[in-house]
Amino acid sequence: MLGQHLQLQSVLTGRAVAFTRPGSSSAIAKTPRDGEVAVTALGLAGDEQGDLRVHGGIEKAIHHYPREHYAAWAAELGELALLQAPGAFGENLSTVGLTEQNVCLGDRFRAGTAVLEISQGRMPCWKLNDRFGVKDMSLRVQQSGRTGWYYRVLKEGVLAAGRNIELIERPHPQWSVARLSSVLFDKQVDLEVIRQCLELPLVESWRRTLSRRLEKVEVEDWAPRLQGPGQG
Repeated sequence: MLGQHLQLQSVLTGRAVAFTRPGSSSAIAKTPRDGEVAVTALGLAGDEQGDLRVHGGIEKAIHHYPREHYAAWAAELGELALLQAPGAFGENLSTVGLTEQNVCLGDRFRAGTAVLEISQGRMPCWKLNDRFGVKDMSLRVQQSGRTGWYYRVLKEGVLAAGRNIELIERPHPQWSVARLSSVLFDKQVDLEVIRQCLELPLVESWRRTLSRRLEKVEVEDWAPRLQGPGQG
């Protein structure tokens, strides 16, 4: 796969606006951009996040979601209007050919003139429930493994829909995003697998989570993330 050129089908950004629950805001509704878009350490120019405690930042600068997953969601949920075009999942980049099964932690991609590195998979939250009007959408995304992933920006530049995205380095070929996420989303605690994961260059939040599991030999409560405020 190294050196293979795929096309950025869509590049999307969004502004943070008031969201569904009191006091909440979100930029999950992203729209396609034409022409070149600047890439900075914090993501795409013109893109925002509604809650910087859990979204955005250097380690979640850009979100990538595979376009091929949309067919599976349409089969499961019906032909929702949201699924007619990229952007349903708040993604910044949409492609065909890259999925959680064939990209790995630490993969480096040249996208336009920027260089991006996969930093982590997505841990879906309650905002997907409200966006889709499906009360357990975040859990469905988690259980399906169709989460997408995040990049940190190693080299700033510009990218655009129609330009290439090319894998240029793969330091951890045994650790696909799918495999790593399956550890995070496992209700069982496999101490040996967790120890293996902790040898990887994980983002600090994932390292804390797995370190706590190793210490307590139990999985944390996912309900606050998956269900959000005012639910239970």
